[in-house]
Amino acid sequence: MEKCKAILWEKADNESVKCNLCAHRCLIPKGQQSRCTGRTNCAGELISTCYEDICSAAVDPVEKKPLFHFMPGSKVMSIATPGCNFRCDFCQNWQISMPRPGSLPLSKDCTLTPHQVVESALANRCTAIAYTYTEPTIFMELASDCGELAHMHNMKNIFVSNGYMTPEAAEYASGFLDAINIDLKSYTDGFYRNFCKGKLEPVLETLKYFAGQEHVWLEVTTLLINGENDSDEELEQMAGFISGELGRHVPWHISRFHPSYKCGELAITSTESLMRAYEIGKEAGLKYIFIGNVPGLDMGSSICSGCGHKLIERNGYQLGSYNIMNNACMSCGERVEGVFVDYS
Repeated sequence: MEKCKAILWEKADNESVKCNLCAHRCLIPKGQQSRCTGRTNCAGELISTCYEDICSAAVDPVEKKPLFHFMPGSKVMSIATPGCNFRCDFCQNWQISMPRPGSLPLSKDCTLTPHQVVESALANRCTAIAYTYTEPTIFMELASDCGELAHMHNMKNIFVSNGYMTPEAAEYASGFLDAINIDLKSYTDGFYRNFCKGKLEPVLETLKYFAGQEHVWLEVTTLLINGENDSDEELEQMAGFISGELGRHVPWHISRFHPSYKCGELAITSTESLMRAYEIGKEAGLKYIFIGNVPGLDMGSSICSGCGHKLIERNGYQLGSYNIMNNACMSCGERVEGVFVDYS
């Protein structure tokens, strides 16, 4: 299995190294691993031990990321390596986010080089490669190499991230990224510390950074958990932050929680709580709000903020009517923010 020298680190005392990739900024003694388990101090050199250690690869609709205003209806090649810099008690992909690199049984087809990832994406007529399922920050070296090749073949690059990056890592990723969906899991530091073993502020800084990158399309997702991050006060803070700091045009995906991993005793998010979050988002001025993980609830269509007509009709991940041309509503001409393909 391939190992490569890591990026964004510095030497420290006694052959230790300091990783500057994520906001933990791990100080790693000789022979030890980073908190995310994707990087190892080998004799005073930091090595990415998850490079090419791909544990999941699949062709997905871009809507599954979720990205609703970035090349809707297109297919993306999704890849992940094991590990994560968070330890979320409610993680839905804990089987691959928690194991150490090399601990999962991999088929020959899953141990892919960057060239093979791009070749597979081209063979499946994908328009982009998505670095997802676990946390792409921890396999930045692999993502960067794939991303450079993808751009050479006119494909885009997507991160689905918890946003727990250093400013240096965010700047590095912006060099090859075209779109990113970042989780805003809560608006309290206590939630991040208790449930995710992280902090809120670095996530907010990453969100603001990418909101300022005109060449990278940004969307935000919040997994709503009854009694934990769904109070009116917290929802107003989240919606206000997105609207005021990131932009009214940034899509907000409000997702229903289902019991998972260490949170099996918590209840499924109520429809009332999801709809309250939607209304609070509208009151904050957000133009595009979506409710996910609720079969049968028609809250996944893009609605024109000018005339109220459906811009993109969605049934799950399937598209229906499509009423955008030249980034404008075909009914009233209102500008629609996003990266779209004109279908005629």
